[in-house]
Amino acid sequence: MKALIVDDETLARKRVLNLLTTVDKITVVEECSNGKTAIQRINELKPDLVFLDINMKDMNGFEVLQKVTITPKPIVVFVTAYDHYALKAFDFEAFDFLLKPYRDERFYKTIDKLLNLTQPEIDLSFEKKMKEFFKLTEEKKEAKEAASRLPVKQGHRTILLDPLKIKYICASGYYAEIYTEENKYVLRESLKKLIKLLNQKIFFRIHRSAIVNINYIQEIVHSDYSEMDVRMKDNKLIRVSKSNKKEFLLQLGI
Repeated sequence: MKALIVDDETLARKRVLNLLTTVDKITVVEECSNGKTAIQRINELKPDLVFLDINMKDMNGFEVLQKVTITPKPIVVFVTAYDHYALKAFDFEAFDFLLKPYRDERFYKTIDKLLNLTQPEIDLSFEKKMKEFFKLTEEKKEAKEAASRLPVKQGHRTILLDPLKIKYICASGYYAEIYTEENKYVLRESLKKLIKLLNQKIFFRIHRSAIVNINYIQEIVHSDYSEMDVRMKDNKLIRVSKSNKKEFLLQLGI
């Protein structure tokens, strides 16, 4: 099995190289210190296996993979100091994440997995786990890009609200009424624009006239007519529109 190592840290590349010297079935054919060179050499050498860093100076590991054109694609093992929260989801057989700093035993566990899988198993596991990973990273990106403070103009002042303290927002004509635990703020803004500024993993527009923070929901109330309301922790009852009902329940995991 031909292997290629990609990492912008010399010591990180050398460690993988040294560990692989004890594995008879794997031969290292190239080391690359950046993404651009990696794309070129992967396409030229057609390795079976690539040890790939995620965070490099010129591009990330996923951008490298998107520009690799060879078929079949190589097996990819990410060797990285990438965020541990996202990596927790991956305990799989086809490819793996080695989180720096990793022990020799952890490295060899990955190698054993790779050498004992059939190609169809590798392909199926790779596709499944990549989809899961991109979903997680997209969720984190959305959370990061959501406004950390929501500017609310009140007369001659602009209050910078912490969005996580917002319980719910209700439409009132051309205005939005923003409710927090301490106060109510009135803002001349549409709910359509406000929901785009908020973390949509936490806030949900359950009705054209209401956005709720799911962390402040106390219970779901079902009526005899297939209608549904949410009761907030302050006992406020807010209707869930029929068009949003299914997606809202999915968001709550119900």
